[in-house]
Amino acid sequence: MSFFHVLWSYTAQALTLLFFALVVAFLGYCLYIKYIHMKYDHIPGPPRDSFLFGHKHTILKVMNKGGVVHEQFLQWSEKYGPVYKINFLHYIVLGVSCPETTKEMLMSHNYCKDRVTYKRLFNLFGQRFLGNGLITAYDHDMWYKQRRIMDPAFSSLYLRGLTGTFNERAEKLMSTLSDAADNKKEVHMLNLVNCVTLDVIAKVAFGVELDLLNNTSPFPKAVETCLKGMVHYIRDILFEYNPWNKPFINEVKEACKLLRTTGAKWIQERKTAMENGEDVPKDILTQIIKSAGKEESMTQEDEEFMLDNFVTFFIAGQETTANQLAFCIMELTRQPDILEKLRKEVDDVIGTKQEISYDDLGQLVYLSQVLKETLRLYPTAPGTSREMAKDMVIDGIHIPGGVTCLFNAYANGRMEKFFKDPLTFDPDRFHPDAPKPYYCYYPFALGPRACLGKNFAQMEAKVVMAKLLQRFDFTLVPGQTYDIVDTATLKPKSGVVCTVRHRDDKK
Repeated sequence: MSFFHVLWSYTAQALTLLFFALVVAFLGYCLYIKYIHMKYDHIPGPPRDSFLFGHKHTILKVMNKGGVVHEQFLQWSEKYGPVYKINFLHYIVLGVSCPETTKEMLMSHNYCKDRVTYKRLFNLFGQRFLGNGLITAYDHDMWYKQRRIMDPAFSSLYLRGLTGTFNERAEKLMSTLSDAADNKKEVHMLNLVNCVTLDVIAKVAFGVELDLLNNTSPFPKAVETCLKGMVHYIRDILFEYNPWNKPFINEVKEACKLLRTTGAKWIQERKTAMENGEDVPKDILTQIIKSAGKEESMTQEDEEFMLDNFVTFFIAGQETTANQLAFCIMELTRQPDILEKLRKEVDDVIGTKQEISYDDLGQLVYLSQVLKETLRLYPTAPGTSREMAKDMVIDGIHIPGGVTCLFNAYANGRMEKFFKDPLTFDPDRFHPDAPKPYYCYYPFALGPRACLGKNFAQMEAKVVMAKLLQRFDFTLVPGQTYDIVDTATLKPKSGVVCTVRHRDDKK
């Protein structure tokens, strides 16, 4: 008995000491948070929801209601000015809409991507996701090495050669729409353009035929699941610890595994072809393998690194373009004058041709304006962030270094001080003779870390939209909304369900 009494006594003392140590550590952490508050409280910003969790409750409240978090950022930008602060624990994030600061930070390689956010994209709930790919690499040297190797796959000469594939895949969509028009069926345009853009990226980037308009595939669902998981993983640090979320978390991890397993298979097939001396396209997959080939000996980490870039391009090359197309179609259903002007341009440039050439795309000036205006109101990748390591003055306010700056394309695109009547869809804002927006419009980011595939994406979008406008009338099914859903990228909430009719159908 005495032995157990002594053991219990020591255990009780140890637990008491541990408890007091935890209390002291917590109080110390609270003091550190208070110090951070005092250091940055001279910056304008909304009142904190709580001392410890800052503005987390407000952001989660918007998410739980199915709202768009970027709308909250827009409201804060309009109320508190070109720079405002938000808190979570000891982290400080600054919402920045000051054009001069945007220019300085995004146009320079001296400001790294935000380590906290982009480190979390390395994996999703413990399953490797984007790793150290082009989007997430915050070390400049690591990023620059990848970018330099990938550039040939996005050269103007290579892109010019892709118009045939863009036309081919777009024709399959036109065939599907023609059947729907003949049979008077409703079509889910977001789903259809998702299939097309996924077909395109699989073919031109990885040399794989999917034909998703005629075949079922787990890839669209896997991409959607990963993006939904990404939103929760970044914005709610406690999400993974809630047991009720376990089934969804398992779905996300399986979706990540599917993409990476598929990537490993496609990469191995291409490596074998290259080793056998077969002719291979100078596409993204070849460039990914070449980047790894720079190493003297391949390690497991090098293999994972190739998969990082595979997943990065597979998702980024498909999701944002599909959403832009869906938003454009959605918006045109309530813009009859703009739609008529677009159709006239397409008829003048394309006529009845089935094959749209690279030179034709350059003549579709008004279509370019419409697509740019679509991205102003609906930036499918709505923001980026940078680390501000050193002190800076933003709009006359001294900002101590050590914070993250959030640059929100959604908020900037809808602010009156940058765009007159910002909620009005007006493609003439981007007329060739109109003044260029001064560092307040960046749907593809800006500077050295701007989206590598932006020209690829806009060429693809132009081909699809030109063919659609050339051949069909489309109308939203009653009951559809113009609302937005926020799933890391932005997309139309109702899916843009339309009825379509042949343009030459006079009935």
